Amino acid sequence: MERPALKRLMADVQAGRIDVVVVYKVDRLTRALTDFSRIVDVLDKAGSSFVSVTQAFNTTTSMGRLTLNVLLSFAQFEREVTGERIRDKIAASKKLGMWMGGGVPLGYDASGRTLTINEKEARTVRWVFERYLELGSTHKVVDELAKAGVVTKRTVSKSGTVRGGIPIRRGPLFHMLKNRTYVGEIPHKDTSYPGQHPAIIDRPLFDAVQALLSENDRKVRKPGETRKAHKGAPLTGLIYDTAGNRMSPTTARQKNKPAYRYYASTAVQLGDPSKAGAVPRVSAPLLEDLIAVRLKELKIPAASGPAADWNGIRDLIHRIEVLADGIRVELDRPALQRAMRDMPAASRVNLERVGATDEHPTINIKARMVMRGGSRIAIGPDGQPALKRSMIDPALSSALIRAEAWKRKILVGEVETLTVIAREEGVTAEYARRMIRPAYLAPDLKASILDGRQSMGLTLEAITKTEMPLDWNDQRRLYAGR
Repeated sequence: MERPALKRLMADVQAGRIDVVVVYKVDRLTRALTDFSRIVDVLDKAGSSFVSVTQAFNTTTSMGRLTLNVLLSFAQFEREVTGERIRDKIAASKKLGMWMGGGVPLGYDASGRTLTINEKEARTVRWVFERYLELGSTHKVVDELAKAGVVTKRTVSKSGTVRGGIPIRRGPLFHMLKNRTYVGEIPHKDTSYPGQHPAIIDRPLFDAVQALLSENDRKVRKPGETRKAHKGAPLTGLIYDTAGNRMSPTTARQKNKPAYRYYASTAVQLGDPSKAGAVPRVSAPLLEDLIAVRLKELKIPAASGPAADWNGIRDLIHRIEVLADGIRVELDRPALQRAMRDMPAASRVNLERVGATDEHPTINIKARMVMRGGSRIAIGPDGQPALKRSMIDPALSSALIRAEAWKRKILVGEVETLTVIAREEGVTAEYARRMIRPAYLAPDLKASILDGRQSMGLTLEAITKTEMPLDWNDQRRLYAGR
């Protein structure tokens, strides 16, 4: 019914200006039973009639109305089947990465069933993505686009109609930043497929922009309302390096291994690491653990449960800066004051000292993040672990437990020699001799391994690849420096 010519026809019928409506076939008027019923009601009320030139039926009889309804039912069925076939064809073509028409994104030109890069426009698109990642605000990007005179893509239809060529506002900007076409994909409903066209935006840059959009895509908070934590990266939008670059979530993947999360400087993600700060990339789990543990030590309610409440923690934090020798956490004063109201007086002492001065009370966490035996750990100024629970070495602790089991078998007479154990385990005798060494460590060194308090020098490699002294004091000097 939403057809301009049909609406004018019905208006003329209601005005009494038409006596008979003549059509070539009934399906030229409509292919929907519901719409035809409304048309017939209008004709009946106006005293007008309906005639099909090529189809003979009498709508004044029940048989004629039945015939008409059957004809319209088939017409409606044909319309719906045709629509399904077209939609299925479009979906299948998009799965193959073909461009199926519509508004051509800025930066591309349509070329048959694919897109080609318009290099002049593509430079603008790359600049928009990079500026948004740097500024973190669509309002600021829109202002810069307006000053630069950048407009939407201008197209001219076959009929001569001009579309586009207008200033880019926030709506079109959001659409551009979220458009997966720019990474070489063809979007279709809630998914996307690898396209046959080249990408304009690199995947790391696009992913960083999506993470920032997700962080900023929230309503204005009321007093006391918490920020929503970004799924999988709870500190998104809060972390900066020492050069002032925002640090966005990213992942590193190795074959047959799970993805590992990082927060990386936008300078690195934009391909210019020289502009990054002192620490261009930091382990996300380790950084999150360090902050959560420090807030727990300060008795912050959001960090004091069995698991950290990242919504509450995010509400408390104003900004995080990753330094060469630690982390500076600036707190939001109103949120800190609200948190303190919910705490017992005895627990507020340290927080009152933290929040005594400055617009944004600051917590300094002294820790360097280093690799040790393939694991990422945090080391404090004294050279000891800054996060003790992150120091448990699964390989070393497992080796110690197995070595103790082998040693016990020999002591109780279950087996005669270590060679028998090697045969049972399917390993060489030399390997068994090296791997039983942890069982002969000093008791305090064993306890430190199981608790995750071992020193930097006490590693599985140090124990098994070099000669281990049997004297406990020598072991302490060698592995623990004491």
